[in-house]
Amino acid sequence: MKYLKILYVQVLIGIALGVIAGALIPAVANPAKLISETFISMIRMVIAPVIFLTIVSGIAGAGDMKKVGRVGLKSLLYFEIVTTLALIIGLVTANLLKPGAGVPKASSKPSAQVAEYAQKAHDINWAEFFTHIVPSNVIDAFAKGDILQVLFFSILFGIGLKMLGNAGNSFLGSLNTINKVLFNVLKIIMRLSPIGAFGGMAYTIGKFGFSTLIILGKLMITFYLTGFCFIFIVLHLVCRYYNINLWKLLGYIKEELLIILGSSSSEAVLPSVMQKLTDAGCEKEVVGLVIPTGYSFNLDGTTIYLSMSVIFLAQAYNVNLTLSQQLTVIGILLLTSKGAAAVTGSGFIVLASTLSALKIIPIESLALLIGVDRFMSEGRAIINFIGNTIATVVIAKSENALDTATYQRVVNKKAIVIPSEPPPMSQAV
Repeated sequence: MKYLKILYVQVLIGIALGVIAGALIPAVANPAKLISETFISMIRMVIAPVIFLTIVSGIAGAGDMKKVGRVGLKSLLYFEIVTTLALIIGLVTANLLKPGAGVPKASSKPSAQVAEYAQKAHDINWAEFFTHIVPSNVIDAFAKGDILQVLFFSILFGIGLKMLGNAGNSFLGSLNTINKVLFNVLKIIMRLSPIGAFGGMAYTIGKFGFSTLIILGKLMITFYLTGFCFIFIVLHLVCRYYNINLWKLLGYIKEELLIILGSSSSEAVLPSVMQKLTDAGCEKEVVGLVIPTGYSFNLDGTTIYLSMSVIFLAQAYNVNLTLSQQLTVIGILLLTSKGAAAVTGSGFIVLASTLSALKIIPIESLALLIGVDRFMSEGRAIINFIGNTIATVVIAKSENALDTATYQRVVNKKAIVIPSEPPPMSQAV
């Protein structure tokens, strides 16, 4: 019975009950969706202030401005290399396993849902995505929870606070107190994660059922197999190079992985993983910069899904893409995939934008993916989350911003000592 008190065990039970409820009582889908969305909204309400306080305290407390710039540039370079590898792996696997071969085509008339995605994709101005990073109104950025805009303002605010010198110490202490309050709020919310996982899984199974998986099962199997290979080959080699034990790191974040599995959203664990990585010895300024940026620029699972989906749809419609056309797909996705996290219904909208730019595969082909997409969203979110967690530890280690002794002690679950009072903000990083 003592195991029932462990959070990840409770989340597993919630997921299992959600599958059973969704399969036996499909009508539970709508109320279950409300439960899942309410849980995710509770997490989202603390994301913006947590990012703000973490970055400001990290920069103002540590204060090496050159290091901040170096970490930012190194993060973007790392993200571009890894997501490019993910795109290539998705294309190669789809070409080898051919998940779209023999799949019945969608109706020649696009559905209303596909038409809506196509219109949203047409309305997106990708050139404005990067200028959108600068908020025209800071309050609006916090109200909308726009991660990149909050990140941009937080960096400037942290630098401004640092420039005050000793005069800013009292304000920094107040931010530290607010930060502790927010993480206490987060602890309360996380106790509800088994209910959130139940709602998310019950909605998925109740709404879409298992029948959709029969027709498109090969695509799902191919996607999850590719994601597995990406994590345990590509990311594992990255971890080996930096002397990081991938299995132990995954064990350390197992609660977050299960919550993502149930809720299909990596946002649900963003504040939690920031706290965990800080507790594991990563400097606050590194965690505060890498994790939020990665949520928009390091979407490994999403890029695998997007590249694989393009090839899948081409195969389903008997469109033979040449090597140059597939290289064009990579080039287009390198741009469009960067906005995936900032757009509601991102996967389909970015995919529709890519198909529109490619002008080879009919846009109505998206109807093939609508039913099965929800079953792959968990995989995308989990791969994205693992990729960002590893990126943070790797960049922290490369910057000598990782307390190795603390990391080993916490990740190995050995003699974890929690002080009664946290260190002053100036020493916390």
